[in-house]
Amino acid sequence: MSFPLRPMLGATVALSLLAAFPAQAQTLQSAVRALDAAGTRSIQLTGSGSWFQFGQAPDPSLPWPRFEVSRYVADIDYEKASARVQISRIQALEPGRVRPAPVEQKVDQYVSGPVAWNLPTAAPAGSGAPAPQAQPGAVAERQAEVWSTPQGFLRAALAHKAKSRPLKGGGSEVSFTLDGRHRFVGQINARNEVEVVRTWVDNPVLGDTLVETRFSAYRDFGGIPFPGRIERSQGGYPVLDLQVNDVRLNGAAALAVPPEVASATQQIPVVKVDKLADGVFFLTGGTHHSVLIEQSDHLVVVEAPLNEERSLAVIAKAKETVPGKPIKYLINTHAHFDHSGGLRTFVNEGAVIVTPKANVPYYRKAWSAPRSINPDGLARSRKGALFAEVDGKRVLSDGKRSIEVHSIVGSGHSDAFALVYLPAEKVLVEGDAFTPTAANVPAPARPNPYSVNLYENIRKLGLEVEQIAALHGPRVVTLADLRSAIGEVSASR
Repeated sequence: MSFPLRPMLGATVALSLLAAFPAQAQTLQSAVRALDAAGTRSIQLTGSGSWFQFGQAPDPSLPWPRFEVSRYVADIDYEKASARVQISRIQALEPGRVRPAPVEQKVDQYVSGPVAWNLPTAAPAGSGAPAPQAQPGAVAERQAEVWSTPQGFLRAALAHKAKSRPLKGGGSEVSFTLDGRHRFVGQINARNEVEVVRTWVDNPVLGDTLVETRFSAYRDFGGIPFPGRIERSQGGYPVLDLQVNDVRLNGAAALAVPPEVASATQQIPVVKVDKLADGVFFLTGGTHHSVLIEQSDHLVVVEAPLNEERSLAVIAKAKETVPGKPIKYLINTHAHFDHSGGLRTFVNEGAVIVTPKANVPYYRKAWSAPRSINPDGLARSRKGALFAEVDGKRVLSDGKRSIEVHSIVGSGHSDAFALVYLPAEKVLVEGDAFTPTAANVPAPARPNPYSVNLYENIRKLGLEVEQIAALHGPRVVTLADLRSAIGEVSASR
């Protein structure tokens, strides 16, 4: 969603551009004079409030979880289509839901043109400076935030021959399209203030996803008219509620894209294979893993994380590892977007989606949404999705190998959560309930309640676990590692 903007050095240049578009000149001319007469090149805004974790609802029917934000700083360069956002946040505890003790998280995220990355605020001991992490899936969303500020919206509207129409009660609606795919629609009120900006970005789960930003409580920040409150929603629920404390113009420095990030965005996802048992393979090579299980005449894959690109790579590796057999089932542990973003790719492959019961209506509704921005394979083929619900326990068997899918009961992480167990091989597959650390890293001072709950579920189900293939983390571990992580080393089975 990046594009070159003409330099706008002042009101004279802005008004000369407006003169070229008489149909919308009156609306934009008034708004530019009111909010951006100086021709803003960059802006810095600081504030505090609430941030919400998109795609991580603890139940498919609930909003995104809320974090309290003590510090929010956004440096936006309109001429370079770049931004840096720094956030200090801590998760708000929800009544009746057990979560890990909240700790302050510091976020440092970037976008510059077609490249996005994060800079970790701390690196593991002895590892040197933290390395930037490419975030190719975040480009559209972060670019949308750049052009969904009042001055950014006006600049983009001028550069892309926006259309306008009057609204009942006063004010106008202004709309334009970037790069032929991303549509922006804004409302400018009778006071020449940008009140609302709506745009749509692609999401692997939700398809064309509305991002709506509302501005209110405009006031003067040292001669700069700017809203005192910014509210943003995405996918139907809030993602930001910010009280703006300060605004400054034209002080941001251009952001240089780190070389390792620029090269990483061009890489094809890598899938590595480790054998866990005969016919059972751990598919790694990124932040999220999958497991391949061979049956007599078909294959079963556990987890389709992230997006279509990752799932296509997993499917290719599965067929290479066990050629000649179709993928009949894809087992999905829960609906968080980083664990469900590749499900549609497996539907298109012909697989039945095995998932907790509460997720099925959510996926059906989400997958019925339009996908005009970035049509995936399923949007093009229009195949129907087939589901097999998990409500307590479900067994997939070919008469020789059984695959048990059990509901995880009582976890604060997700209310529609599942684990996978291979009784003959004594292998457990799970995601987000327990994330192993690197070898020789001490156990946490406070056990993670999700891991404690996983162990309780294992005991109640009577599972004899020898290996745990966690869908995050650097290694395959044992039940003893889980017990150590939760302080149950001396506990008997």
